[in-house]
Amino acid sequence: MLAATAPDVVQMIPLGGLGEVGMNMAVYRHGAELIVADCGLMFPDDEMLGIDVVIPDITFLREHREELRGIFLTHGHEDHIGALPYLIPDLPRVPIYGTAMTLGLVKAKLAELGLLEACDLREVAPRDVVAVGAFRVEFIRITHSIIGGCSLAITTPAGTVVHTGDFKIDPDPVDGLLFDEERFRDYGDQGVLGLFSDSTNAEKPGRTLSEREVRDGLEEAFRQATGRIVVATFSSNIHRVQQIVDVAVAHHRQVVVMGRSMERNVDIACELGLLHIPEGLRVATSRMEELHAERLVVITTGSQGEPLSSLSRMAINDHRQLKVEPGDTVILSSKAIPGNERSVSRVINHLLRRGAHVVHDRVSEIHVSGHGAQWDLGQMYELVRPRYFVPVHGEYRHLVAHRKLIESLGHPPERITLIEDGAVLELSPRGIVVIGQVATGRVFVDGKGVGEVGDVVLRDRQLLAQDGTIVIVLGIDHATGAVLQGPDIISRGFVYEEESQELLDEIKQMVVELLPTLDREILSERALLAVRIRNRVRKFLDRKMGRRPMVLPMILE
Repeated sequence: MLAATAPDVVQMIPLGGLGEVGMNMAVYRHGAELIVADCGLMFPDDEMLGIDVVIPDITFLREHREELRGIFLTHGHEDHIGALPYLIPDLPRVPIYGTAMTLGLVKAKLAELGLLEACDLREVAPRDVVAVGAFRVEFIRITHSIIGGCSLAITTPAGTVVHTGDFKIDPDPVDGLLFDEERFRDYGDQGVLGLFSDSTNAEKPGRTLSEREVRDGLEEAFRQATGRIVVATFSSNIHRVQQIVDVAVAHHRQVVVMGRSMERNVDIACELGLLHIPEGLRVATSRMEELHAERLVVITTGSQGEPLSSLSRMAINDHRQLKVEPGDTVILSSKAIPGNERSVSRVINHLLRRGAHVVHDRVSEIHVSGHGAQWDLGQMYELVRPRYFVPVHGEYRHLVAHRKLIESLGHPPERITLIEDGAVLELSPRGIVVIGQVATGRVFVDGKGVGEVGDVVLRDRQLLAQDGTIVIVLGIDHATGAVLQGPDIISRGFVYEEESQELLDEIKQMVVELLPTLDREILSERALLAVRIRNRVRKFLDRKMGRRPMVLPMILE
């Protein structure tokens, strides 16, 4: 347990999002009270075999549960809200604050899991101020690749800190709702103790293009298309969906929305009045066959090559309702998230085999980032003019790039601090310093199991994927230690049994020769016998083949 802070100290403790992309979650603490900014997940990388999602370890929050005054959500992307369904059971009835679109997405997720009644969701609007305990939190509108994004200005008796969340500075947003430069400047004029700023695009020079820049790329693709058009994008990017709808109207095409998350998010945005689809333009999926190909646009999911997405199933001709045919145009209106490049490339290849014309970000400007590049990040800094600066949200390389950028703008290096998950950072008029570390880490979600799969299990899965497994079945008389059955050798993912019988016979003979050399006590103890057999077979295979499959002795009594 952490001791209460001094009156002139505010602490920031990242539980996720610093040192990785995703899993964003930060604790702000004053005295013996705390609030949380965001509660996100991270999608697994190639080494996390069988893992569905990764969420932050909230051991610290469980220990300080009585201090928690609220969870404040900057926006509705999965890397900022996705962990809520897994953590709500540990933090029941904690007030959760967010804008209409953000809470709309949260409600849909919680309702699916039957958790909605256990939550205290409180809707806010930009410039609303929430007072909880020692904290006064103002939501400040930013522009991003999702509707309803806000930064948090968090005022405490020790001073004000600004938590930007994800942002860029879009001079011409699709919905006309501008980045609230005035409020950021107001806080800068009043004095800001610390700025915690998004670092995702800190390595990219210049500024991030406006979302409206996508319109020209979409117009060109629509103009050249002769058959059906399928557009895949992120289901949360309602501004992108709006632009696709607008271009469809201009080209006299009707729209079908396909994919579970896309349909859900479009419905939510329409209900909230945040997405405008002219009456009669949207057609049910069941009516697609009634429309001429040149009069149809399908908006769907799968821009990241997700195996079960609508686009991936279309690509391999496995979708029940839509078959991609020669002459169709498929537009991937997104950029591959790092780690997804191979999956996206695979989908593109399959679509080309179907005879489709594929438009993606490398051949056309049909996507812009939602994260600010160096110009945007510098503008945020100049508006807020903080005493201390801490880069957040990103891999360590992104944090370093952001630090260098802020140093180049004249900020004293000693007032910039790089931290990673679990650090306890204190800010006060006397300085900025890391005073310790709290329990943190990654919790793996596999199906319905949360935290049941750890590093040891992942290593086993990696071993199985790389070198396969050998099962050695052996029947032993418990009383005498005599071998009654086997050994029988079963190979899975190591060698093909019918073509490698000679090798399997060698393993069998080695086990047969090992058994008489062992004491009767070892033969009668299954655990000890399994260890001896496993070690001998592993050494043999490593020496003979340079491979280390998982060896699983099954000792039957």
